[in-house]
Amino acid sequence: MTIFLDFEKPIAELQTRIDELRATAEGGAVNIDAEIGPLQAKSDKLLKDTYSKLTPWQKTQVARHPERPHFKHYVAGLIEDFMPLGGDRAFADDSAIIGGLGRFRGRRVMVIGHEKGDDTASRLKHNFGMGKPEGYRKAIRLMQLADKFNLPVITLVDTSGAFPGVQAEERGQAEAIARSTEQCLNLGVPLVSAILGEGGSGGAVALAAGNSVLMMEHAIYSVISPEGCASILWRTGDKAADAAEAMKVTAQHLKELGVIDEIVGEPLGGAHREPGAAIGALGDAIARALDGMAGLSPESLRQARRAKFLAMGRV
Repeated sequence: MTIFLDFEKPIAELQTRIDELRATAEGGAVNIDAEIGPLQAKSDKLLKDTYSKLTPWQKTQVARHPERPHFKHYVAGLIEDFMPLGGDRAFADDSAIIGGLGRFRGRRVMVIGHEKGDDTASRLKHNFGMGKPEGYRKAIRLMQLADKFNLPVITLVDTSGAFPGVQAEERGQAEAIARSTEQCLNLGVPLVSAILGEGGSGGAVALAAGNSVLMMEHAIYSVISPEGCASILWRTGDKAADAAEAMKVTAQHLKELGVIDEIVGEPLGGAHREPGAAIGALGDAIARALDGMAGLSPESLRQARRAKFLAMGRV
């Protein structure tokens, strides 16, 4: 059963009515097709109209939808023979950032990304996708391994930000994020990054400084969460919607600004409604990006990456 967001209440009411009618007709004694048809058409039109004019704050809610596909779903749908590799070889293994070897449509690749979890137990296990220093150091280790064996790197970003705990700061959170970003920029192999849901702050950039940055249609990408921005500027989280609008967090805004390279379309109503279609669409976009970099030398890849990020913000 789909979880409806606050702005989807009219759609939820129609869908509830349709479900009630279907339950009434389960015995087969009553034919309610004539009544369900117009209601379903009205629901579909309302869904289409609603999603054609989402505000940045509404897109933020869609990006955080609990049923939205996460790293493990994309890996299951796109990567064959995935072999996870754990540990940073210095302190511990971080479950918020997962990485490993596998095959993407016939190519040997290294895949790294944030895993948020999809129920209470898994969210706690994966720390809601908020990486710790050991997670970013693991990512560095895996990128270096990919560079050594000439494997393209695919990063799947979905985090509200790096973990802000005291212990993470004690273990060098800022340094680990900076080193991970540096490693992305220095790779001599293709790096394709995709923003799946939330791309928050340095915790996202540390895995997203790629040659090609893709972004799902209803994902968000920002230096701080809308709530965090509102709490700083207005001293209240109630202004989160205004902050989301001002920060231009949506894929459409960021494409115009040149921060991302391609928007990956989602099924009507968001990736959570048809995960398989969303995963397939991202797979096609990743394949196009990798094909476009085939045959480029390590130095060409580094120079292209450097030029891409230096060009951001230029008038």
